[in-house]
Amino acid sequence: MRTWKVRRGLLAAGVAGGLLLTGCSSGGQNTDRASDRGKRDGSAPLPAPGPASPGSGEAATPGEQQDGKERDFAPPPDYLSTFALDVDTASYGFARRTLAEGRLPDPATVRPEEFVNSFRQDYPRPDGDGFSVNVDGARTDEDDWSLMRVGLATRGDDSDGERPPAALTFVIDVSGSMAEPGRLDLVKESLGIMTDKLRDDDSVALVTFSDSAETVLPMTRLGDHRGKVHSAVDAMEPARSTNLEAGIRTGYDTAVGGRHDGATNRVVLLSDALANTGETSADGILERISDARREHGITLFGVGVGSDYGDALMERLADKGDGHTTYVSDSEEARKVFCEQLPANIELRARDAKAQVAFDPRTVKQFRLIGYDNRAVADDDFRDDTVDGGEVGPGHTVTALYAVRMRPGASGHVATANVRWLDPDSRAPHEKSNQIESGDLDGGLENADDGLRTTAVAAYFADALRHGTSTRNAPEPMSTSTGSRSTSWQPLPGAPSLSELAGTADELSSDSDGDKALRDLATAVRQADRLTGGTGDDGGGGEDEGEIRTG
Repeated sequence: MRTWKVRRGLLAAGVAGGLLLTGCSSGGQNTDRASDRGKRDGSAPLPAPGPASPGSGEAATPGEQQDGKERDFAPPPDYLSTFALDVDTASYGFARRTLAEGRLPDPATVRPEEFVNSFRQDYPRPDGDGFSVNVDGARTDEDDWSLMRVGLATRGDDSDGERPPAALTFVIDVSGSMAEPGRLDLVKESLGIMTDKLRDDDSVALVTFSDSAETVLPMTRLGDHRGKVHSAVDAMEPARSTNLEAGIRTGYDTAVGGRHDGATNRVVLLSDALANTGETSADGILERISDARREHGITLFGVGVGSDYGDALMERLADKGDGHTTYVSDSEEARKVFCEQLPANIELRARDAKAQVAFDPRTVKQFRLIGYDNRAVADDDFRDDTVDGGEVGPGHTVTALYAVRMRPGASGHVATANVRWLDPDSRAPHEKSNQIESGDLDGGLENADDGLRTTAVAAYFADALRHGTSTRNAPEPMSTSTGSRSTSWQPLPGAPSLSELAGTADELSSDSDGDKALRDLATAVRQADRLTGGTGDDGGGGEDEGEIRTG
């Protein structure tokens, strides 16, 4: 059964949410402007790619704009949407754990882009560093509204293993709160397995922190010294309070002192991020290590654990530390992060990556970027390479989903999507673009490819959790270009009920031979449905249904 029929009551408890549709000049993410604003204006910023990279003679693929080719329109500022790329997934992982424990996640911890980016996509891969750019979409069940997907992908890790060696500094929280099952024990197990997975020419340092920090193992080349790493990991025991500042500062000092030229130097923070001693704000903590970040380019990878988790602090640390975050709740997830993702993604494919989507006001009336609220970039800063973007490794996909309202009867060009990044070694800037036409949005969402439907389920689910459970706790609407604010929330256009979303996830899982990630998504949606007063049952069934608690 197809499950995209509109149901106005997105949650049984009632939805209070809304589309902000009135402007987006600073980090442009929402717009509603009269058609005369769409006329060609020489003062409007033109988001065209810069010059082609030297020696580039590649022909553009169908529908893809080649570097240096001018656009046929100049959108006004309110029809630009600009944001830093983000490959974080911690928000979705933490929401799944919270729902499994019988609680709804705090809406402030729900970031839709992290739900969307938790699922792999089959976008074409580029041949070299940088990105492929893919744009598609489909109609929703609500008049004139479509979902438009911008998909970016990097080349995978080299099969011959010819990556630079890694110099990884692990900063490990051993405070008292880490004694809870599923925290320090999970971290130690994961580090032990990962130590055997890294290469002989990789190096590891270990820093632990509670009320103070200590370097328990200086930067050590693995080679014949894996036993030293195992011994240091096995000796870790939970201690006292959480001085996250001391851990980060000592970790970066250790990383700088053990820095290897030609290696990928990274700090990996493993913590529940419940800082309660010393400096406890992300900005204050990062200020103490800003020189190390800027001068040496050492990125920060945050791994969150625990049922109580400082989500906001960890996310900000990673965003400002030029890295990303993930969340692990069990051994299976930890093994995937430490034994597959981290060793395979030690390299970078792009630094300071940003995207800018230019909508054509002749065909588009309104649009909204779903998520990326904390990653907004001023439109004029798209080509300012001193402005921070996102770091993206091998084999990553990045998806941005837009709700787009077409002008009645309009046809032709809808939008052009740009991505700009710096080469991870030379830091030379590059850009890639692609376009989408109105005909590409003609098909219904129920008939779209599985990747787009999965993206839609994840986005609708996040929107329900974020705005559909409590208007009192929902995030404030984003500012518009005129400084006004929206006063109401509405669900995303064409929003199904949670039980319908679960059914769609089941169908997608069946189509992909029982993909576990999609089964887990269906289970999480049903748990949310039950906790908000629904039945949690649409004829399907998740293997974890019996674990839901009511208190």
